[in-house]
Amino acid sequence: MRELRLPIFPLPEVVFFPQTILPLHVFEPRYRQMVKACLAGDGWLGVAMLRPGWEKDYQGRPPVHAIAGAGEVIQAETLADGRYNILLDGRARIRILEEEPPEGRLYRVVRAERFEDHGPSSDDRNFQERLQELRMAHARLLMALGQSHPDVVGRLTVAGASPGAVIDRIVSAVVPDAEVRQRLLETADVSERLDLAVSALGELLTMVAGREGEDEEEESDDA
Repeated sequence: MRELRLPIFPLPEVVFFPQTILPLHVFEPRYRQMVKACLAGDGWLGVAMLRPGWEKDYQGRPPVHAIAGAGEVIQAETLADGRYNILLDGRARIRILEEEPPEGRLYRVVRAERFEDHGPSSDDRNFQERLQELRMAHARLLMALGQSHPDVVGRLTVAGASPGAVIDRIVSAVVPDAEVRQRLLETADVSERLDLAVSALGELLTMVAGREGEDEEEESDDA
């Protein structure tokens, strides 16, 4: 498998999935340098979530999760003061193998390999039923949050998308917990990832239903 060499953008609480779009505002000098180098090169950039405790060494090279997302800068706006607004198009999961020495760079560069999906296995007979369960849970969650729109689910689960991509898009859109998102990013087995996603959305629906019940009780008390 061909190794990749690319810069990484270490961020707290950010998990970047393939086949999703990530907008980023880049303002630190080291990351401005990184974006400039990306735009001068092939445009590829990794986004790796910082591990707990990163605050102690934020200006240095705090540890990041080994499984990260990588994508291509498809839009870049250079602001008057040198900051950037960029859009990253997710292309792959990667496993970071080694970080290169700085060699005069302010930003971080790694060697990595693609971290490919596998499965579902042919004996996973109810996979499609569980995938449909995830789609329905996503639709119910959007409706409960007042964000439902006729084509929202269709855009996220467009015909022809692989099952892994459907799961990733839904998780990226609605699961807020960064640790849960990271766990899903690190799960290469698509069947296992689906089970984790169904569980995560189920918990969100339960949480939303609980809040709605509390609101109804408050309204009843006010009356």
